[in-house]
Amino acid sequence: MMITRAADWIGSLVISPCTSIGRFMLFFYQTMCALMRTKPKYGKIFEQMNVIGIQSLTITVITGTFAGAVLAYQSFDGFHRFGGEQLLGTLVALTMIRELGPVLTGLMVTGRAGSSIAAEIGTMRISEQIDALDTLRINPFQYLIIPRIVGATCIMPFLTLFAMIMGICGGYVVSTMFLGLSPEEYTTHISEHVDLLDIMGGLVKSAVFGCIIAWVSCYKGFNTVGGARGVGIATTQSVVSSSILIIIANYFLAMVLFGVSS
Repeated sequence: MMITRAADWIGSLVISPCTSIGRFMLFFYQTMCALMRTKPKYGKIFEQMNVIGIQSLTITVITGTFAGAVLAYQSFDGFHRFGGEQLLGTLVALTMIRELGPVLTGLMVTGRAGSSIAAEIGTMRISEQIDALDTLRINPFQYLIIPRIVGATCIMPFLTLFAMIMGICGGYVVSTMFLGLSPEEYTTHISEHVDLLDIMGGLVKSAVFGCIIAWVSCYKGFNTVGGARGVGIATTQSVVSSSILIIIANYFLAMVLFGVSS
């Protein structure tokens, strides 16, 4: 009997996550099929770009600015010990463009827009509005899911670009006003060491993060059960899952886009 219970426990431990991953991937497959077979609702896409992107611009700018500022402030001491203060601007620029810009923007949008997506679609699920769409022969993937995924994927690079620029500017202000660097010392080596491939890599990462945020949030909201309590659970799970997937995806994207040697 004990062996049987142990086998059941091990089996459920393996089957449960595999089932969840399978449903998660099947949801994305259904979304892509709907995208290929139906005409996109461009009005809905632009509406979601506004909700997800434009309304997240303020927190993105603030986050990027202070991330660059604290990065410059904390890195200055290490460079100063070895006489490399002139490379501080390069460090801030590369870090904001390659890593902090895309990742911090993704995490901020997850908390602000991802949770909203999950809560909105989850509420539609428990109030049977999604069932009503099926009854009216309206594809819920075309009407609800595709605009959010496409909108988030398209708008995230623009948000990230603002975060990159403001992060570099934040580092510039701290370096020149508080750390004693001249503007030339901060900016000279940026153009020498930062190229277009770095910028494109950061923007590609942000587009992938946008897709992940909308994908996870729509999935959690679409499969909400349990009334109002279920909406809260789905919202929390969407933020946590999106954040974890962004961190994991960031590692693999960094390997693919930038490589070890660069």
